[in-house]
Amino acid sequence: MASAMPHQLTLLVLLLLASPAATRLAAAAGACAGEKFPAGRAYATCEDLPKLGASLHWTYDARTSSLSVAFVAAPAAPGGWVAWGLNPTGEGMAGAQALVALKGSGSSSAPTVKTYNISGYVPLGATSTPIAFPATDLAADAGSGGKIRLYGKLQLHKGMKAVNQVWQVGSSVTGGAPDKHAFGPDNLAAKSKLVLAGKAPAAAGAPTPAPAPEAGSPSAGSGGGDSGAVSSLSPTAGKSPSAADTAGVSAPALLALALVGLLALV
Repeated sequence: MASAMPHQLTLLVLLLLASPAATRLAAAAGACAGEKFPAGRAYATCEDLPKLGASLHWTYDARTSSLSVAFVAAPAAPGGWVAWGLNPTGEGMAGAQALVALKGSGSSSAPTVKTYNISGYVPLGATSTPIAFPATDLAADAGSGGKIRLYGKLQLHKGMKAVNQVWQVGSSVTGGAPDKHAFGPDNLAAKSKLVLAGKAPAAAGAPTPAPAPEAGSPSAGSGGGDSGAVSSLSPTAGKSPSAADTAGVSAPALLALALVGLLALV
C-alpha cells in the first residue's frame, strides 16, 4: 500500500493540473503575470493587450488620481521604438498623450523616453512636448526577447474612471525622433479602453478600416476626430482584472496548497 502511494499522489497532481479550474486560472493569470521588473517596481494589475504582443502593468491611486504604468512591447525591428498613451478626447491616436521609448544608439545604451501631445498626423520631432497628464518617473530598460519596458507615472484628472488607451511600435529612429510605423491590421487596431475603476465595458462592434496618415505632432493641442492613423479602427474593450487576481491567489499557489493537503492525508 505504501509503495503505491507515491504513484497515487502523482496521478492526483496530474489530474489537478489538467482540471478545467486549473486551466482557467492559469489562463486568467496571463503572460503579463510572468514579467519580472527591477526592485522597487511593482504593479497591482496587468493586462495582455490584444495587439502587437504588448502588455500593460499599472497601479491606480484613486485618492491622488495618479497612475503608475509599465508598458512592455518589442519594437518592430532592432533599433526601433515603442509607445503607449492615453487619449481623453477620442478613440485613436489624434489627441493621445503619449510616452515613447526609443532604442539607444549603442547596444548597451538604455532607451530614451520622450512625451508627445499628438494633435495631428505629421512626423514627430526629436524634442518632447508637454502632455495633458503631467508625467514623472519616466524611464525605460531592456526586457527579455528584445522587448522595451517603458515606465512612467501620470497625474490624471480627478474622478477619471476609464480612458481610451493607444499603443504602437516602430522599426527605426532618425535624429532622435521615431520614424513612421507600419499600418498593418494590428497597428491600426492597437487601442482599447483602460478601466481604472469598476467593470470593463462590453466589447465594441466590428472595426471599420480608414486611411492611414502619419502619426504624431510635436505641437500641443486637443485631438479631434481620428480619420485613421495608429488607431483608425474601433476600440477593443479593456479587460477586467483576471480571476486569479480577484481571488487574490495564483494558479500555481492553489495547486501547491492542494498538494500540501493531499500529503497531509497520507
